[in-house]
Amino acid sequence: MRKQSAFSLITITAAACLVLLTGSEPARAQDSVDAPEDGTEIPFALPQAGPFTPAEISIDNNKAISDWFRSAHADAAAEAFRHWDEDEEIRPACATCHSGEGFRDFHGLDGTQAGMVDGPIEPGGVVDCGTCHHSGLAEIETVTFPSGLNHPVTGVEASCMTCHQGRTAGTDVMAAIADKPLDTTDPSLRFINPHYATAAATWLGGYGGAGYQYEGQDYSGRFFHARPVSTCNSCHEPHTLEVAFEPCLTCHQADSPEAIRIARQSYDGSGNTSVGIRSDIAANAARLMDLIEAYTAEVAGVPVVYDGGRYPYFFTDANGDGRADMTDGKPVAYDAWTPRSLRTAYNWKLVTADPGNFAHNPPYALELLYDSIEDLNTAMGGEALDILR
Repeated sequence: MRKQSAFSLITITAAACLVLLTGSEPARAQDSVDAPEDGTEIPFALPQAGPFTPAEISIDNNKAISDWFRSAHADAAAEAFRHWDEDEEIRPACATCHSGEGFRDFHGLDGTQAGMVDGPIEPGGVVDCGTCHHSGLAEIETVTFPSGLNHPVTGVEASCMTCHQGRTAGTDVMAAIADKPLDTTDPSLRFINPHYATAAATWLGGYGGAGYQYEGQDYSGRFFHARPVSTCNSCHEPHTLEVAFEPCLTCHQADSPEAIRIARQSYDGSGNTSVGIRSDIAANAARLMDLIEAYTAEVAGVPVVYDGGRYPYFFTDANGDGRADMTDGKPVAYDAWTPRSLRTAYNWKLVTADPGNFAHNPPYALELLYDSIEDLNTAMGGEALDILR
């Protein structure tokens, strides 16, 4: 043991003398040195990361980012963001809301002309942070709806109103069926699709003009909820997109948003007022679809079937077996529309395209459904309706 210690002491002393004599320093792995002429790479030793692990490092807005990452807005694999993969470019009309880059392009937040997508916009983007947090949103004063309405907005409201307004308005249906016999099939007519997740269109009601609004009828306008629950973000957590139900309990005694009822009368003829108003809307929507199917079979002479998973959603069912007719392996799009069936099917799709219609504007949804039901019921000589408008 003593021999080993003595040997170590001699070795250390000799090394120290060598350093003093040569004036050199011990080589460090991080020192810059010339690479050997033969091209051999010199390995470098990495220093320790420090006293912290990545999980311990505080990140600003970490929770908000995590919540957003798990939401539908960030689901980069969803059909809403991958639909154009084969085309390798998102159509300009779609890019505004199916890509954060497209949204900024449309509103001129990227320095381009506002009101159009200059593109090209490649698929793969999502509703990213810049869609709702861009400083330029403060400069957007109005958002134009398909009806032509210029609705005033403030800040992030511009994002919600732009992308949840739908793609069409009742005026589009009016233009398509103008001066045509109501109950005569017309092969030039095609289903007019209001799109989906049309919360903003529902919310503005008759003021926004999203639905086909019958002449001589009055329609509820924008649905004003009691403050402070009066904006998109006051109901929906902006990153998770989930509904904050607890504030509802201040005024509503219910177990869920779907169970909230805003009226003491029954609109669907059931007389049941113990369920949420959502139940009345769903029942009347189902009744309208039954009438559309009956009308197309009995009046138009060509039955229709609905398939929400395939565009354009309404297909021919000539043999009445409840399934779409197929040609070359593809379903046959319905082409026996009459002006009456087209406008009622449009209203049905608009109402059902917004799963939150019972909260966004239940009066408007019920009015569109009632008028459409009455329209078909009258054409088919049905009995007096037992539902309310």
